Amino acid sequence: MMETLRTLVRRHPVVSFFSLAFGVSWLFWMPYLLSNHGLGLEPEIRFPDDPGIAQLLGVLPGAYLGPLGAAFTVTALSEGRAGLRRWVHRLTHWRVGWRWFFAVLLIVPAAILLAPLALPKTWGTMTMPGLLILLAYVPMLIMQIITTAAAEEPGWRDFALPRLQERFGPLFGTTILGLLWGAWHLPLFLTEWGGPDKTWWLPVVFIAGCVPLSLVMTWVFNRTGQSVPLIMLLHAGINSTYSLLWPEVFPTLDFTVDTLWGQLIASTAAALVLIIATRGRLGLRTPSHPTEPARATPAHAA
Repeated sequence: MMETLRTLVRRHPVVSFFSLAFGVSWLFWMPYLLSNHGLGLEPEIRFPDDPGIAQLLGVLPGAYLGPLGAAFTVTALSEGRAGLRRWVHRLTHWRVGWRWFFAVLLIVPAAILLAPLALPKTWGTMTMPGLLILLAYVPMLIMQIITTAAAEEPGWRDFALPRLQERFGPLFGTTILGLLWGAWHLPLFLTEWGGPDKTWWLPVVFIAGCVPLSLVMTWVFNRTGQSVPLIMLLHAGINSTYSLLWPEVFPTLDFTVDTLWGQLIASTAAALVLIIATRGRLGLRTPSHPTEPARATPAHAA
């Protein structure tokens, strides 16, 4: 039985990864989904009344056991210790040029906060965030790395992206990844995580925004020699900017709806520039086998 499973995973590692990531995450999210913080079908399932703590307890186990657990399991079954070493290498590849950290920590939040100016209703309504909000940004960033980026990116970018690029190329492969990454969040839109308005188009806009955002992440991933820690920092920085700075800078905007449109605008503009500038290669200079170390542009190159 075990050998049959190993053979199946070896033949279809990407399908096995996504099947396991979706299945495990959605299974562990089920209590939160059925509780009063979600559909309310099982009120005896209790989480703390505080929405933030409830989300942490209801979402975090499934988030970690899904993408990260699936990546570890499928890599171990299909490639053994050698594959796990390559997976860990990308996961611990911090040595990139300082300009990348500058771009992720400063330029990305600035782009996110400038993108809503494309919406006329933001004109004249921007405010400067207070000092306490700015001081809270670094703790928020650390929390987002622990609760979100470290749970997801070892799966999406460390495991799936190199294989999808190898098979479909950086542009189409990333598009597939972006759609699946966004769809993985779908059950959460039926809970408090998805905001107070349960409309069909909110998850559609969210998934659409995950595609250009993934294209930007792929470019960073390829140009930094497949640095997953920098991708985690990028992911956490985006979440921190929307969670902490956005409500202060745009107090009149709807947090749930307008953040989705803002992300779609900002990431689409950035992705289009990168696609044109790289002619669709997104920083991938030579084909690389998913089980080999990255062969991309050196990390010090801008």
